[in-house]
Amino acid sequence: MKNTNPMLLIDFYKAVHSDMLPEKIEKSVSYFTPRMSRVKMWDNVVMFGLQAFVKTYLIEYFNEEFFDKELEEVVGEYDRVLGAALGKKAYRTEKIVKLHHLGYLPIEIKALPEGTRVPMHVPMFEISNTHPDFAWLPQALESLISAEMWHPMISATVGATYREIVNKYYAISVEDTVPKARALGDFSFRGQECLQSAVKSSAGWCLSFLNTATVPVIPFLEQMYCCDCTKEPVAFGAVSTEHSVMCSNYAVDGDEITLLRRLLTEVYPDTSFSAVLDSYDYWNIIDNVLPQLKKEILAHNGCMLMRGDSGDCVEVVTKTVFKLWEIFGGTVNAKGYKVLDPHVKAIYGDSITIQRCEAIYKILIENGFACSNVSLGVGSFSMQCIEEENQLKPFTRDTFSSCIKATYCEVDGRPIPIFKNPKEGGFKKSQKGLCRVYRDENGNLTYEDEYTSETLEGKENMLETVFQDGKLVKEQSLAEIRNRLNDGRFAC
Repeated sequence: MKNTNPMLLIDFYKAVHSDMLPEKIEKSVSYFTPRMSRVKMWDNVVMFGLQAFVKTYLIEYFNEEFFDKELEEVVGEYDRVLGAALGKKAYRTEKIVKLHHLGYLPIEIKALPEGTRVPMHVPMFEISNTHPDFAWLPQALESLISAEMWHPMISATVGATYREIVNKYYAISVEDTVPKARALGDFSFRGQECLQSAVKSSAGWCLSFLNTATVPVIPFLEQMYCCDCTKEPVAFGAVSTEHSVMCSNYAVDGDEITLLRRLLTEVYPDTSFSAVLDSYDYWNIIDNVLPQLKKEILAHNGCMLMRGDSGDCVEVVTKTVFKLWEIFGGTVNAKGYKVLDPHVKAIYGDSITIQRCEAIYKILIENGFACSNVSLGVGSFSMQCIEEENQLKPFTRDTFSSCIKATYCEVDGRPIPIFKNPKEGGFKKSQKGLCRVYRDENGNLTYEDEYTSETLEGKENMLETVFQDGKLVKEQSLAEIRNRLNDGRFAC
């Protein structure tokens, strides 16, 4: 949406609400809250993506496409679009003129730290106006914030779920010196809705893991979350073949062993790589070709990962581990589990659901193998839906019913709590008044509402100002967010 007036990044009805608000309203406060979970295994959601949103839209986009442009241009475009779509008498442009003259976005956002696991009903962040003429603005930003925020939060929650599985099964079978952050990788780029979705989703994933196929997530994280891939581990990719490589070489050579030997000895003699082996007959490669390449594989200064890409992935990847042990052997680690010779490993990308990940790890452990013998990939299916109770549940904003609701205003100097409470709405009941978020005596995140500006003063509140009047006032790094989400053990 580059070059679009940001005041047009709204649902149509947002354009007219400023005229409907109470007269003499000076302040409006809203909260972004996950109201319920439609996924049984999740009772919290990872707070993530707000800093990137602030930098991208509230600072860069508003400056470039609104404040830095001529008043006639921004008002003219606003008037052209809304005049054609709503009619000239349905809206006013005075507020747009006032905002442009002000020269900055009079908004304050107070938020929980990114990487925090947030239970249902607990506000993640608060948004309010800082100038009395712009009480209409917090809710005018709702559509844009909602559209941009729910996806990276869900992907961060997906990644955290897989990390919990890795933590559980690695604790049983893998030596503690083996990093868990490289156990799984994001393979979802090509199946996401668009480039922006792929990048934001992979960023959420990278809070729990280092491996991803999505190259542009690295510059995104560097720009948005204070990191540098040349100085710290931001994300890692992998050298791998694809079917076009395997099939074109087969067409020329008439076999598959020629390419594999060339990869091992000429192209990547000192580099680990994975090779997709099922373009024709996967088990023929595993059973018959690999033994012929044993000398070259064991002399290779790296690891060759055997990749299946069809069939039952649980069966394929576990049986591959068993066969590689027969051919190449290995060692037994300190926890008593078999570890393949470091020159070989099994990999399966893009089909590993939560259930399949656990199934693979369980089978390996039951057969005496460490879970680190496999590298697994999570594709767009698992980044965008979940299998639960024999149903496919797609991820949307409504997965956590995430919403922004106004709960407090000040009119002519008078504090007024506002709320919604539908008689048959259940989870749609909103907070009332101002909120504070804190940890109870058991360390659980919770909240209290029904405060005013005066009664909230001095109270403990984990919602801290991160953005105010066009500026980011609290910046968080990728490293601190990762450690927060992983209890300080991201790299472990």
